[in-house]
Amino acid sequence: MPRITDSRVRAIDAAERLFRMQGYAATGLTQILEESGSPKGSFYFHFPRGKTQLAEETIDRYVANRATSIRQISENTQGDALAFVKQLCSAAAADMVASDFQYGCLMQNLANELAGLDAALTERIARGFVESTNIAVEHFRGCGFTPKRAASTATALTAALEGARTIARLERTPAVFKALADVSAKGLGSRSA
Repeated sequence: MPRITDSRVRAIDAAERLFRMQGYAATGLTQILEESGSPKGSFYFHFPRGKTQLAEETIDRYVANRATSIRQISENTQGDALAFVKQLCSAAAADMVASDFQYGCLMQNLANELAGLDAALTERIARGFVESTNIAVEHFRGCGFTPKRAASTATALTAALEGARTIARLERTPAVFKALADVSAKGLGSRSA
């Protein structure tokens, strides 16, 4: 039986999994409590503002983990823009396969659903996209790209990866990530613009 002190982490784990699979509105507190095994009293002790606070903390952890992963890929591919893109595509494809194409990007799922409904959560998600895009900008700058090209390449890459996740979920294949890497190989040929 899990320790009571684990209930906070288990609730965040369950929320992340469910938000990535079915979104925010379709995920009820009862389902989160059942899947996490968290007692209701313990849940409200850790998240006194309820589901909104849980979503905030889930987003924050997801963004931090995503940033760590992108930074690690950047460190592994220093000075090589194409290797960076290929490793990002490979990591996203592996994530999709590991979840049997059930998990979308938590930020994308919630942004699509909450943009017009919850300004505070939407702003938190937007900051997450900015943070991960900025890591890519710095990587491309380290590859010799001009500031303008680094920013546009990183923004386009973020958008392409998010779209690729959607297509991979629909088609239940990681092939779109290979296509993205192949197109990138053609587009990253020149170092300045």
